[in-house]
Amino acid sequence: MKTCFLYPGQGAQYPAMGRDIWEKYPLAKDFFKSASDALERDMEKLIFEGDAAELGRTDNTQPAITVVNLTVKNILANLGLVSDGCAGHSLGEWAAYSDSGVLTDIEVLKAVALRGKYMHEAGEKASGAGADSSMAAVLGLELSQVESVIGSIDGAFMANWNAPTQIVISGTQEGLEKAEAALKEAGAKRVLRLKVSAPCHSPLLDDAKEKFTEYLSTLSFKNPVKPLYSNVSGCKVTSGDEARELALKQIVASVLWVDEEKSILADGYDRIIETGPGKVLSGLMKSVSSDITVQLCGTAEQIVEVIG
Repeated sequence: MKTCFLYPGQGAQYPAMGRDIWEKYPLAKDFFKSASDALERDMEKLIFEGDAAELGRTDNTQPAITVVNLTVKNILANLGLVSDGCAGHSLGEWAAYSDSGVLTDIEVLKAVALRGKYMHEAGEKASGAGADSSMAAVLGLELSQVESVIGSIDGAFMANWNAPTQIVISGTQEGLEKAEAALKEAGAKRVLRLKVSAPCHSPLLDDAKEKFTEYLSTLSFKNPVKPLYSNVSGCKVTSGDEARELALKQIVASVLWVDEEKSILADGYDRIIETGPGKVLSGLMKSVSSDITVQLCGTAEQIVEVIG
C-alpha cells in the first residue's frame, strides 16, 4: 500500500504519551535515552511525569512531541513499515524532515528544542500573549469569513487553515478577545482557546524566526528522498535549500493544511497513518476526504494494528 505518514504537532500532547510504547519496545527506550543525551535533559521524566501545564509550554511541548513522533517512526521502520511520503502539522513537519532524509533524528531534536525555546521567549514578549491565551480555534466559518473579520483587529492573525470550516487564529490576549467576540457575531459556532503557550504562525514570533535563522544556517538540509509536503506552500518541497527556507517561514506563516492535504490526496496514497500521539490529523483528513483509509499509530496497541 502506498502510505503517507502524518506527524502531529502542538496540541496533541498529553501526560505520559508514549509510555506504553516505551514499555513494550526496547528500541523506544534506546531512542528516549539518545534524545535525553542529545538534549541534555531527562525526556522520560518530562514526558511521563510532566503534567498538562508543564507539557503545554512550547519549550517543553516541541521536544516532547518530537521524541514520541520519531520513536513511532523508528519502531515502524524496524518492523518493516516506512512511508512513501510524509508531512507534519506545524511542529510535526520537523519529524517529516527526518522521515524524508532532509535532517537526521538528532538534528531535528536539537532544532526543535531551540525552536521551542525561542518561540516561548517571543511569546512571553508579545504584549498580553500568555499561556492558554495565544491561539484559538474558530469553528463554523470559512477561511474568507475569518480573514474578513480579523483583518481589522490589531493583534489577531490567521494561523492555521486546518479544515474547510476550522480555522486557528493567533494573537495577543486583547486581540484574541476582540476577535472572539467579532467572530461569534459573524456566525462562528465556537471559538476555543488552545493548549499552547505561544502565538504560533504569526508576526508576533518574528524574534524567534530571527534567532532561529542563525542556527539553521549551521545545518545541512539535504534534498528529500521521498515526497515531503510543506505547511507554508501546501505543496511538495523540491530541495534541501527550499526546506530550510520554509522551516524558517513556518514560524510566522500560516499553516495551509487543507491545501497540503489536497496535495497529498492528489498523489494517490492508499492510506494515511497518523504517526504520533492523538487523532487530530485523522479527523482533519476525513473532513477533506471520506474515501482515504486513515489509521492511528500513537500507542503500542495501534502499532500492532497498523503492522497487522
